[in-house]
Amino acid sequence: MGEQKIKQDHIQIGTNIKRIRKEKKIKQVDMVRELQLRGVDMTRESLVKIERGIQHIYASQLKAIKEILDTSYEELMK
Repeated sequence: MGEQKIKQDHIQIGTNIKRIRKEKKIKQVDMVRELQLRGVDMTRESLVKIERGIQHIYASQLKAIKEILDTSYEELMK
């Protein structure tokens, strides 16, 4: 059984990631680089799809993004 995917049907995780990332002035390429340094498999294309809400996000990706953005799960999932 694979890792749990978090669907973005009713919550705007991607929109919140994008908003917080921009507020902190972190570029997509820098975010992806930091994720990869933490051992999280992510491409810029995947991040774009997640931010647009057209690709589900894995729990490990969400955890690493939360840490990089120095935010809470509540803020990401509201």
